[in-house]
Parts: sequence; structure tokens; C-alpha cells
Amino acid sequence: MTEPEVSVGIMFESQIEFGLNTAFVCNGKDVEGGQMVKFNEGKIEWKGEVYDELLFEPKDKQMASFELINVTIGINFHWERKENQTFRGALKFIVEDNKITAINLLGIEEYLTSVISSEMSATASLELLKAHAVISRSWLMAQIQKNKEITKSEQKYSTMHETPKELIKWYDREDHTRFDICADDHCQRYQGITRASTEIVKEAINQTRGQLLMYGGKICDARYSKSCGGIFEEFGNCWENVDHPYLVKKRDSKTYTDILDLTVELNAREWILSSPEAFCNTTDKKILSQVLNNYDQETTNFYRWSVTYKQKELSALILKRSGVDYGEILDLVPVQRGTSGRLVKLKIVGSKRTRTIGKELEIRRTLSESHLYSSAFMIIKLDVNSKGVPGRFVLKGAGWGHGVGLCQIGAAVMGERGYKYDEILLHYFVGASIEKKY
Repeated sequence: MTEPEVSVGIMFESQIEFGLNTAFVCNGKDVEGGQMVKFNEGKIEWKGEVYDELLFEPKDKQMASFELINVTIGINFHWERKENQTFRGALKFIVEDNKITAINLLGIEEYLTSVISSEMSATASLELLKAHAVISRSWLMAQIQKNKEITKSEQKYSTMHETPKELIKWYDREDHTRFDICADDHCQRYQGITRASTEIVKEAINQTRGQLLMYGGKICDARYSKSCGGIFEEFGNCWENVDHPYLVKKRDSKTYTDILDLTVELNAREWILSSPEAFCNTTDKKILSQVLNNYDQETTNFYRWSVTYKQKELSALILKRSGVDYGEILDLVPVQRGTSGRLVKLKIVGSKRTRTIGKELEIRRTLSESHLYSSAFMIIKLDVNSKGVPGRFVLKGAGWGHGVGLCQIGAAVMGERGYKYDEILLHYFVGASIEKKY
């Protein structure tokens, strides 16, 4: 196997400004400097001509780079912002949904150097960075393989099940069909060479070059999130109903291995209200800074957290985020929980209608302006009036993200405590193996 190439969707706009910092070739001609493309009646307009797609290839792959102007990062997150970003590799433009999509084409190892620098601080320990390199490489190649299988089968792949009483929806990278992955948190955070890479990141990539997490002869679907909250979640509770034997419930600890059955409501409440020992139960700023970029460090309470909504605030929020008018919110009822206590299904009881929603990310998106930290929360109703309408809802929660696979903060703590990258990986991916494939 030779090193694969990856195509990354960076931005989606009706007009895109970009700069070619070195000489590129497009349609057989050399091009350099500031450029602009515009959407024009289903085509791409560039320099007065229209095209179905455009490809700018670098003349010197080692030295070449290009800049995209006003790329949105942190889409739908509380820290969403725009910035100019610089990339290596080739630049392609296509038309999708009456907009132009800018796609970066480059080798997977170059891509990983950026992902590790974008997803994590380049000051992280070498063992943590090596673990993340293997995770990111495995996840990417598993997704590319999965997309090929879906395309080849020609079966309709659906990420949603909807009836008048229930909406079950999950979000995965199968949304992308004309490129491999996007550049935002929906896939993996990728910001080209905008975030300066350090020698230690390059060392982590080189030392693990071509290494993949494998199970049963297949590349592992190597998921990761910020903080599992103390127990790992299982894959099928967040995405399609598939069991991956390496993504199973387990304590994020070597000291404690006993596990409460958090699918039971009373146990989940007890777990969330406590602060049990776990690798990811840390407030050590030195360790957190290895995993959290500056804008992520705006958040400090994530192992256990609390959010309070007033009645009007919550009913307006749910209407805005779901498009469904429930009226006044009378209750939020846990219907189904996963292995980490994360809600897989939540019933919203309103004065106008009642509906059950899931899976975890749909719940998080519905109950927050951006994304609730996780769906592992319990509900406390306060100031209930004579008509049974609560004046306030308090959500007390655990963890940050879906909790499946590698827990980034837990892995950072393990790295600080002297665990090697293979020990870190096999703690989170039970029964998997690490194999060099190119």
C-alpha cells in the first residue's frame, strides 16, 4: 500500500477569494497571486469565463501553498469565527447546493500533521500526539473505505428515522459524497498550515507513519471526543445501530474497573451527581492546554457541568433549534440512556405537542444555541406552578462530546503519567491491534 491522498472540503460560499502564494497550474497555464471565483448560474466564474470545476495544481509540491480568505471555523459552536487559512497541496473548486466548494487535495501524512496541530496543542506530550496520529489516520481511512462501500452497494443510506411522535437522527461524515471529509469538527478539525506545526508533531507523525488501528482484519472506526465523563459510550448509541467490539463500555481508569449500569435512570443520576476518579477527571491547566486550543480553553467545567434555563428561554430555544413549536415545556423525560449515561432518546413534553428525539447530538443541538457539552445529563424541574408548568429547568451533566473511543483529556493525563502511545490506544480501543500498513 502506498500513501493515500485525501480530499478535504474547506469552505462553501457563493464567492471565494484566494491567493496562490507560489506558481500553480490551471488549464495548462501558470497562475499566481490573488484570485476570486464566483457562483454563476450553476457554474464557477473565474476571470470572466465559466467552468464546471477548476483545479489548481502546484508546480513545486514541496514549496507551494495557497491561502483561502475568510474560512469559517467552529461552525455552529459558541466560538464560531472567520479566519484566513493557508494550505499545502492542490486546490479544487466544484459546485454544490448553489455554492462553490473549495477542496484541498494532499497526501494523508501532510494532512495529519495539520490535524494534530489543529485538534490539539502542539505542546502536547509525544506519546499523546503519537496516539492521536494513529487515531486520526485510522478514522480517516475507515471513513474513506466506508464511503466506497456505501457508494458501491447503491443502497440508500439514511441517517434519520422520523414519525409524528419521534425523530431519531445522527450526524456523520456520510453527508459528504464529492470529497472525503470536511475541515470542521463535523469530521476532523483541519486548518492547513495556519496553525504552525512543531517538530514534536512532525516527529509523532513520522514515528507512526502508516500505522493503523485494526480489528478483525478491518481498519477501526477510531472515534474520539474531548471528555468521556468517566465511562466510554458505545458506537451504536451515537450513530447507526452497529456494534464495534473495540468500542465498548469501560471505566476511564486503571484503578477502578467496576461499572454501574448507567442505562438505569437512578444509576445515571447518581453517577452524574458524583465526581468519580477517572483519567479525564482533571483540572490541571498544564494538561488541559495540551488538548484544548485557546478558544476551547474558554470552557473549564466539562467533567461535570450545569446549565439552567428559564421556561421562556427553553421553549424559545427548542422552537428555534428544532423548528417545532412544543408550546410551554412541561417536562424533559429520559427515554433511553447509553453505557456512559448519555441520553440516546429524550421525550420533550410540551403544552402543544409531545415528541421523542435522539440520538445524542440531536439532543445536544436542540437544547443549546450551539452544542450542549454532552447528552449525559439529568433534569431538575424548579418553580413548578399550579398548572404544572416549571419556571426553570436545570441540566446537570457529565463529559464533553459523544464519549466514544479515545477520550482526549484522559489520553493527555495518561501521557503525562508515563503511558506509551500503544498503551493509551489499547486502553480506549479494547482488543484492537496497531499495524503498519505503508
